[in-house]
Amino acid sequence: MKRLLLAISLWVFAVLPVGAAGANAPAQQLVMDTTTKMLSLIEAEREKIKAQPVYIYELVEGVILPHFDFERMGRLVLGKHWRKANKVQREQFIEEFSFLLVRTYATAMMEYSGQEVLFLPFREGKNKNDVVVKTEIDQKGGFPIPIDYSLHLKDGEWKVYNVKIDAVSLVLNYRTTFSGEIRKLKGVDGLIAQLKKRNQEALDGQ
Repeated sequence: MKRLLLAISLWVFAVLPVGAAGANAPAQQLVMDTTTKMLSLIEAEREKIKAQPVYIYELVEGVILPHFDFERMGRLVLGKHWRKANKVQREQFIEEFSFLLVRTYATAMMEYSGQEVLFLPFREGKNKNDVVVKTEIDQKGGFPIPIDYSLHLKDGEWKVYNVKIDAVSLVLNYRTTFSGEIRKLKGVDGLIAQLKKRNQEALDGQ
């Protein structure tokens, strides 16, 4: 979980070396642009965040989450349970799952301690509408941690639908966790209720 938080925080606080992202790497450029905007907002709103911790949720929702494809993530995370879910259940799951990621980002931002991220040379695959942006997190005194961001082109915009840390998939990690909770709570409705409860507790605790 700590590496997951680190990876998510570094989507926000990445450092892009000069020349790493060119005109042929719009997905990589998206990460750079989002980074710059988020850092600027956090710096400008530091006092407000300190006085009202919940405000950081608004910043994340406005800057980071629009670049995620939650419908695709929902399908991948729930797997067979997504196919069985009705429209209302899918919508409710996406709403609670997206806020779960908001909370995770907020926690990660609080734990960020200045690690540097290097973007590896961008290489386009056979499918130009589905790419992977490869990065490495510099760990002083240790081996770098590889983190890959999977993005696809949706309605003319690049959207993140998965993150891999040391080859461990965020989507598969959540799929395993949620699958167990669905069995334990006897259905998708139980999972949604559990996520809603945890999200509300997080808000009330701010």
